[in-house]
Order: sequence, then C-alpha cells, then structure tokens
Amino acid sequence: MSGPIIIQDLMHTCERSYETARQVLGVIRDHLANRVTREDGKLDGAIMEREQHACHGFAWFATGVTALGEMLAWAKRLEAEDKFGELEHLILQAAFSEYLHQIFGGMPMSQGEFIRLADFGIEVRERQALQTPYTTLLREHGFTAACKARIAELIKDGNFGNLGLEDETLDLVRDQFRRFVDEQVQPHAHGWHEKDELIPMEVIDQMAEMGVFGLTVPEEYGGHGMGKMAMCVVTEELSRGYIGVGSLGTRSEIAAELIRLGGTEEQKQHYLPLISTGEILPTAVFTEPNTGSDLGSVRTRATLDGDDWVVNGNKTWITHAARTDLMTLMARTNPDEPGYKGLSMFLAPKPRGTDDNPFPANGMSGGEIEVLGYRGMKEYELSFDGFTMPRDALLGGVEGQGFKQLMETFESARIQTAARAVGVAQCALEEGLKYAQERVQFGKPLFAFPRVHGKLAWMVVETMIARQITYMSAREKDNDIRCDIEAGMAKLLAARVAWTNADNALQIHGGNGYALEYPISRILCDARILNIFEGAAEIQAQVVARGLLGGRGAIQKRKSAA
Repeated sequence: MSGPIIIQDLMHTCERSYETARQVLGVIRDHLANRVTREDGKLDGAIMEREQHACHGFAWFATGVTALGEMLAWAKRLEAEDKFGELEHLILQAAFSEYLHQIFGGMPMSQGEFIRLADFGIEVRERQALQTPYTTLLREHGFTAACKARIAELIKDGNFGNLGLEDETLDLVRDQFRRFVDEQVQPHAHGWHEKDELIPMEVIDQMAEMGVFGLTVPEEYGGHGMGKMAMCVVTEELSRGYIGVGSLGTRSEIAAELIRLGGTEEQKQHYLPLISTGEILPTAVFTEPNTGSDLGSVRTRATLDGDDWVVNGNKTWITHAARTDLMTLMARTNPDEPGYKGLSMFLAPKPRGTDDNPFPANGMSGGEIEVLGYRGMKEYELSFDGFTMPRDALLGGVEGQGFKQLMETFESARIQTAARAVGVAQCALEEGLKYAQERVQFGKPLFAFPRVHGKLAWMVVETMIARQITYMSAREKDNDIRCDIEAGMAKLLAARVAWTNADNALQIHGGNGYALEYPISRILCDARILNIFEGAAEIQAQVVARGLLGGRGAIQKRKSAA
C-alpha cells in the first residue's frame, strides 16, 4: 500500500474548512432558532422540549465545530514552536476529515442516535452549497486506510503526539504524576476493582504529599495556587491509571471551590488548609433518590434548633461517603420557598467511618450501592434522622444561597470530569495497543490487521481532540472567562470518547476482553459512568444548546481559533 496523502498547505486547508464548519453551524442555529423562539425573541421552553432531538443535536454540532477550532489552534501552537511533526500533521488532517464527514453526513449523539442537517430543515441544495473544495479534499483524502496505517506505525512505541502544553512546569508535573501512576496505581488498580476495595490510604497519603488535594487552593490558604490547566494535567494522568484515583481529587476540588467562592473568611481559614493537606477528606452530598439532576426538588430538611442545624432526609449516589470527614451538604432550609431558592449549602463535619462501622455519627446511617465500575471510593445511600451540625456550618452564613453556590463550581467540576474522561480514554488506548501488539493470530500480531490498527489510529486522533477541547475550557477558566458552555462541551465529548475507546479496546481483545481478569473489562465499566455523572450527556447538551441559542458561549466569542 502506498503511503498516505500528506495534504499540502494543511493549515490553510483546515482554516478554510473550519470557516465553512462555522458557517454550517450558523445556518443550523438560524433554522433552529426560528423553531424554538417566541415572537418576543425569547426561547420557548415547551417548544425546546418538543424539539429536544434537534436542540441537543445542535449542541453536538457546536461541540464538533468547536473541537475542530481547538485542534487547529493546537496545531498552530506546535508549528510556531517547530514541533508540528508528521504524526501531529496526520492527527490534524484525520480529525478534520472525520468530523467534517460527521458534520455533512450525520453526527453521533450516542450509540443509536444521530443528528443530520436535514433534521434542522436544511434541504439538499443548501447542504450542497455549503461544501467547498477544501472540505471535500479533507473528507476524501484526510483519513484514508493508508493514513490510519501510518498513524499506527508512528504510535507503536507509545508516542501519541505532542500535547501542546506550552509550559515547562506542566510538562514536569505531568511526568511526575505519570511515574507515580505507573509505579503505584496501574499495577494495583485491577485488584482494587476485582476485590471491590477502597483505594488504600497509603496511596491517598502519597497523593496528599504530592499536592493533589490543594492543587488549585490559593497559597494563602495552604494550597499550591495552580490553575485549572494543572488540574487537568494531574487529573488526566491519575485517571489514566485508575478513574477512582483521579476522582479522589474531584471531592476536594468541589469542596475547596465551594468554600473559596462562598465561604466566610473563618470557614476558609479553617477548612482550606486541612483539605489541601489531605487531613480532611470531603464528600459531596447533593443527589436524592427522586431528584437526580433536578436539584430544585431537593427535600432533605435542615432546621435551626438553638445552636444546631438538625438534618432529616435521604441522599443517594454519594461517593466516598464513609471514609470522609466533611460533607458539603445541600438541604432545604425554607420549606415555604419552592425550587432552588429554599436551598442552602452546609459544611457538615462527620467522623471518619471504618469497614466495621462506616457511619458512626449519631443521626446518620447508610448502605453501600453495588456498582459495575468506579468502585475505588464506593457509592452509598445515606439517611439523616436528627443528624446535627453546628450553627456555623452554613456556607457563607447566609440561607437560600445553596444552589447558586453550587452552580459556581459547575465549570470546574465539569472541566475536571472531562479531564478524567481523557485519562480513561488514554488508558483504553494504551491497553488496546499493548494487547494488539502482544496477541498473535494467524501468524502475526493483531496490530498488523487494518481493522485493528485502524481502530487504534482513530483512538489516538479522537483522544487528542477531547484533550484539546478540555484544555481550552481550562484555559478559559484560568483567564476568568465564563466557560460553562465550553466546560459542558468538553465533558460531553470527552465522555463519549472514553466510552468509544474502551469499547473498541475491548473489541480488540476479543473474547478475552469479556473476561474479568483482563483490565479492559474494568476500563469499560469505569468509562460508562462518565456519560452520566456531573450531568448526564442529555443534561449537558441541553445546557450547551440553551446557552448558544441564547447568545452565549464559544461560537459567539471565538471568531477564529487562530
């Protein structure tokens, strides 16, 4: 087979194709806005619900176009540093080729759902007019069989392309955590999963010493004062080893963000240093049995009785609930105020549980929820019956601010979840590559077969796409730019890539992939949760669509990724 067509003047071709993709997105938005906007110019919620497939599909189109812009920006940064090599060139042209095919032919929203331009009422003649010689060139020649084979050849030694971090400190941080994961996490992760064990405290103590829990906490409160980009790099590497280890930092990130943004000065001075050192392990206690994503329906009550708040109610899907010392607890303090306005957030201390007595606090009990994957911290149902918190446990000292306080953390939480997904995607890629190289069938390694190395080549490309859109949202956050839509896009795409990679890597394993003894069986189970927690994919798509149709987000403010 001849080598792949290396598209000449690739940057210019991608730039022009990106402009076209943005134009397509503008046409989609105009068609959709005409269907879901009232005469007064405001979005009609009832119509949006009726047109949910199209609205969520618009979010997916917007995510794909934004991702292409970030891939172009990544390539230009590398080119400026003379680091844009053959592999990076092929990754870029493959990314544009496949995503342009999806834009014009049909974009996957899930395994069985696709969104197409015709779903927005864009007719054949208009669709044809939107295509250009540049998009045709990339679609026809960007990701051929020969291109897949060459990408596979270039990655066989574990080089998956330059990440484009542009920061020596971040490179050093990444190397440090990669070594830690390779030595202390990966050799043991599958055993923890198989035995359904909590991640050992020795590992958590090492993470604390490395600064994981205080990574983004300001230095004046005992943290390292690093940004969300550092958080992404660390989370990605930890999750590459095991999603449970990567997620340990999420608990501390959410708690520290809540306290930093909404706490009193006394609360900041007391809790942030203890969270940063890992002396206090927090857990988030928000979800209830009948609420899920509908936090406005939270029913757990907190009533002030003298110097104590008394809590009654039930919570579910509480991660790492037993072996923690502090709950960020959402409860209703004003039963007469419906919806979000009656909710308050609390910093509720609790004694750390043991295997024999997981919930030793008076007025609090719980039971474990057995799960397919994501086992290293365990999931619990909790029941509160007269559980007490001190009067000063109210976050910020003001009632009725709980939902608003939580919303302020959503950007960071979703960026970190996207980074976890990138780490899981990378883990699946590496596991699939390793098995494909070691397993011999019909006299040669599986890696030699086009359907196998073609899967791996696409894993490399799409993992880089997910990584770059995640990094973009982190940079926006670090620059104090509102990025709820960008964070939602990153989480939406990265979660899908993690699942796709895990599914393909298991397919490469064949029957062995279905055996519990092989790590890919764990990785598949771990990857599946990413489309659900921190906002299910459908919720993310709704947030992105509503924001963009309302005039906010990446499409409006980023005219060019260059």
